[in-house]
Amino acid sequence: MNDTDVVVIKSFKHNGHLHRMWLENRRVPDHLLHPEHAAQNMVVTVNCRTKIVEAAGSEWFSRSPGVTFFIPGMWYNIVALIENGGVRYYCNVASPPYMYGNVITYIDYDLDLIVTPSGERILVDQDEYERHKQSYHYSSIVEKKVREGLKQLTERADKKRAPFDSEQVLAYYDWWRKEWGDEA
Repeated sequence: MNDTDVVVIKSFKHNGHLHRMWLENRRVPDHLLHPEHAAQNMVVTVNCRTKIVEAAGSEWFSRSPGVTFFIPGMWYNIVALIENGGVRYYCNVASPPYMYGNVITYIDYDLDLIVTPSGERILVDQDEYERHKQSYHYSSIVEKKVREGLKQLTERADKKRAPFDSEQVLAYYDWWRKEWGDEA
């Protein structure tokens, strides 16, 4: 796989069923990664108006450009959405990413942390997490990993540690635009 190949992102639920797929994401080449991102072996992808396929088969296109950060070993991933009001971070509490070929997969554990452009943090989908915890019979190990992931994610956001840097997010998007977007 080349650094800038198209990457498919697949989100699954704990029971192994597909949740959602993002079909066209460009991987930021390793040599263009911010040093802090490279030091953490992050996989960074960029998309804009990519097709999204839901588990039931419905399809739609993303509205905002997105820069996604996958950090090996971390129980979360971070999607920076570039919107008119600034960069909004939509953070998924999820299993660590697994990459094979040009596909990145993870298990979505429903809890999401949204960080607004003003820095406000909003935890969403707690009810969905509680329902799935019961129906999918999460083990105590999974529950502990989810809680630890949320805590680490919240601390990272509060301290504005990488990748919570809007300037760098915009630089990645600018690279994408010049290579494949409106300016290509």
